[in-house]
Amino acid sequence: MLFPFPGHGHLIPTADMARAFSERGVRITIVTTPLNVPTLRRTIGKSSHSIEFLTIKFPSAEAGLPEGCENTESIPSPSLIPVFFMATTKLQPQLEHLLLQHHPHCLIASAFFPWASHSAAKFNIPRLLFHGTGVFAMCASECLRLYQPQTNLSSDSDLFVIPHLPGNIQMTRMMLPENDGEAKFAELLKAIKESEDASLGVIVNSFYELEQVYADYYEKLRGRKAWFVGPLSLCNQQQDRGKRGKEASVDEGDILKWMDSKKANTVVYVCFGSIANFSESQLREIAKGLEDSGQDFIWVVRRSDKEWLPEGFERRTEGRGMIIWGWAPQLLILNHRAVGAFVTHCGWNSTLEAVSAGVPMMTWPVSAEQFYNGKLVTEILEIGVPVGVKKWTRIVGDSVGGEALEKALKRIMVGEEAETIRNRAHKLSEMARTAVERNGSSYCSLTDLIQRLQSIARLQNCPKSSE
Repeated sequence: MLFPFPGHGHLIPTADMARAFSERGVRITIVTTPLNVPTLRRTIGKSSHSIEFLTIKFPSAEAGLPEGCENTESIPSPSLIPVFFMATTKLQPQLEHLLLQHHPHCLIASAFFPWASHSAAKFNIPRLLFHGTGVFAMCASECLRLYQPQTNLSSDSDLFVIPHLPGNIQMTRMMLPENDGEAKFAELLKAIKESEDASLGVIVNSFYELEQVYADYYEKLRGRKAWFVGPLSLCNQQQDRGKRGKEASVDEGDILKWMDSKKANTVVYVCFGSIANFSESQLREIAKGLEDSGQDFIWVVRRSDKEWLPEGFERRTEGRGMIIWGWAPQLLILNHRAVGAFVTHCGWNSTLEAVSAGVPMMTWPVSAEQFYNGKLVTEILEIGVPVGVKKWTRIVGDSVGGEALEKALKRIMVGEEAETIRNRAHKLSEMARTAVERNGSSYCSLTDLIQRLQSIARLQNCPKSSE
């Protein structure tokens, strides 16, 4: 039984995971709310007939949220995010009813549902956590929680090294979650840690070769088993790449026709995920940077209005620029030969999809664990360059001037450094694909997990000795 957190960044990899398990002969049930079922079904695609869905009601009205607010993308205001998280705790009785009714062999639940470990334990069901991020970010976050180096600084902009974390990673307090939510964030981290301690282990959407040092370090640091089964997006075949998540706002054929007309590695893909937003002034700076760089581009913009667009921008960039208003078929775009770089908010799904496609990244982290992911990309893997963002923000991205964007774009697209970065990215892409193939590290890790769960199920079904 899979129980994903209601947000596209969690729903999509959970759908991929369901498909990966199903293709290995495991019966899968996904528990979610009615409005999130279509996203999951689209992502799973043709395999969905072998995957069952059970729905529960999201307590929107009870929590003081608008009706129909069933995932993070439907939250009308950033101030309601804590309310949304609190509302998810009210799902516990419904989940427990389903656990009692169906008694699955295992519950794989989002780390954002720490109470799920207690619910599973009630019915003697093994529980696995799915964090939805890479293990480097998990290690960095745990080291900060344990050693608190950020507490004794004279300024928010002072650099500090994350203690005991391999790689000599430097951060500032500005790159960490905002102070106003620090107490609640610390409380959530503590609950997740306790939930993890009570679980069988964690499932990681990554592959061992990508984060090998941190994979080994994590198991020593936390004393928990981690199964690396990714990149989960690679279980989607060519014909399914445009069907993930929501309905694309532009015809796939039109996008492919435009990209087919471009030379290899000449297009910059710009997308900041399904939650991050920007002010009109920042959008104008992005437009300026894209125009002045001279690079071909595909730019995904969440806003529906066009009033902020610089006058004449669409006319001046006609033929070399495409703006997609709304949801874009990201996997389809990233895997096209024309794409030479990805300007990204460093959400883990986007980061891993770029790694899998062999596309270098220009990092523009916004919130969550994205600053850690940015460090992994630019300093550990060395397959990207930073745009220069300095401050963690809840939703609206930190400001970057058009000149800085133009400079970073030229750095990652043109010249000897760009070629070196691209070669590294291509090697990691080959490693990612090998990992999910038969006898690859992720394939074997999933096999090991399935066998472990089968072993637990056999023990639970054995008749108890009269002694």
